[in-house]
Amino acid sequence: MAEGWARHLKRSEIEAYSAGVNPKAVDPRAVKAMAEGGVDISDQRSKSLADVRAIPFDYVVTLCDNAHQSCPAFPGKTQVRHVGFEDPPYLARTARSEEEAMAHYRRIRDAIRAFVERLPESLMSEDTRGPSNHQRQFEIGIKGFLSQFPRELRGKKNE
Repeated sequence: MAEGWARHLKRSEIEAYSAGVNPKAVDPRAVKAMAEGGVDISDQRSKSLADVRAIPFDYVVTLCDNAHQSCPAFPGKTQVRHVGFEDPPYLARTARSEEEAMAHYRRIRDAIRAFVERLPESLMSEDTRGPSNHQRQFEIGIKGFLSQFPRELRGKKNE
């Protein structure tokens, strides 16, 4: 959802990517929730960390606590920020109806939209060393890691 919002709302300012460690089909409920918000993510595909590893990100944003704890080190000037959102599939697993499940997706969709609307300024305001020109194009990697990285990707400092 974050990649969809970033591409929809901030296309001229942000080059967004979403990746995880276990790529799988895009969640149909996420597709439905985003479509209700006017964004089509049906053509997005789940990417692995390996798919985006060579991209020189300015920022990597982890969206869940597990991602924050498991995020590997990124080379160069990449800065890692954590913005925690609840996981809609996890919340929906105990829903008593499809409508109740979708309510979780809609709530998280709207929270992610509010976060994306503040980009890239919200990331730059936390970084006093960052550029002051807000018109600069930023490559922001929005990461939603859903499970831990294999040991060899975590780096020696996390062993």
